[in-house]
Amino acid sequence: MNTIGTDVKTLVVKIGTTLLSGERPFDGVLLEHIVKDLAQLKRERDINILIVSSGAIGCGMNALGLTTRPKALPLKQAAAAVGQATLMHYYETLFRHYGEELKAAQVLLTAADLDNRQSYLNVRNTIHALFELKKVIPILNENDSIATEEIKFGDNDTLAAKISAKIDADLLIILSDVDGLFDSNPAKNPNARLIERVDKLTDEIDSLAGDTTVETSIGGMKTKLAAVRIACAAGLPVVIANGRRPNILRDILSGKGRGTMFCAHEAALCHRKRWIAFGRKTTGVLKVDEGAQKALLAHGKSLLPAGVVSIEGEFGVGAAVRVVDSAGREIARGLVNYSSADIARIKGVKSKQIQAILGRNDFDEVIHRNNLVVL
Repeated sequence: MNTIGTDVKTLVVKIGTTLLSGERPFDGVLLEHIVKDLAQLKRERDINILIVSSGAIGCGMNALGLTTRPKALPLKQAAAAVGQATLMHYYETLFRHYGEELKAAQVLLTAADLDNRQSYLNVRNTIHALFELKKVIPILNENDSIATEEIKFGDNDTLAAKISAKIDADLLIILSDVDGLFDSNPAKNPNARLIERVDKLTDEIDSLAGDTTVETSIGGMKTKLAAVRIACAAGLPVVIANGRRPNILRDILSGKGRGTMFCAHEAALCHRKRWIAFGRKTTGVLKVDEGAQKALLAHGKSLLPAGVVSIEGEFGVGAAVRVVDSAGREIARGLVNYSSADIARIKGVKSKQIQAILGRNDFDEVIHRNNLVVL
């Protein structure tokens, strides 16, 4: 893996469920080694460190005597509520022991905190205020006890990428129980080769990913690559590495660590575009024709009603939607100028016909280029 360099001032580390579980749903043995590594990094480099930690539900399962991950949503949330206190106790105790004066700070988020522009900005301000205290390590997690969307569909890989982009981190390290991305499944192929560097995410790279098979975990390599796409678009590199390897974090920062490094995009999205692309939850899909696809991708144009072929979902004005091509592949995201009901009436027609169809012409564009992010 190529040298990361010595200019990392803000580091985000995501610690996956597979590292925090063993014979029991939660096992803190490896966590101790990782915290010791982080505390030493803090002393040696004086960098800002933020941890995105899994493990709350696993801790709750231990406390409640559960051996399998709850399927009923209320029980999942109850396990998370019990487990969050235990998880933070682990971090606080370990940082106090290995970090001398270091303290842990809990930051719990829901998807709504990133969906609203003002609270999205407040998250950044809070984390930077914690960094300025110098002796605090923020421990961030989705608020599993109330965030139903996270428990049903979410994952901490994506959360880590979004937060990394929001706080202008210099590097995101995703720790799991694998060394990185391989050219085939290493569990099935002993000759599988680790891909040490990925300059650009392609369909071929995406095809190498698989889902998790761990009972207490959500996601797998697919969610990690989705997170990588977010972080790299925001202008920061990502490393996926094995948290079971001793001193893996310090080795990565010195360029000696084994893992897969994904390079950042040269043209990073501005903060507003990051919020449009990754901060807001999408509530609908617009399928476009080839002409519109070319106008968006090659010429940076707005999306006009003439290029819209079909609509999925119900949404209002200002909603975030996915824009897909004729094959269903996502090519952009944006904020719509019209509701789904109105777009259904004006799709496929020229902008000059909007007035006659709707009785008004608020905008010529379905999505203005200033509110659209090409992916």
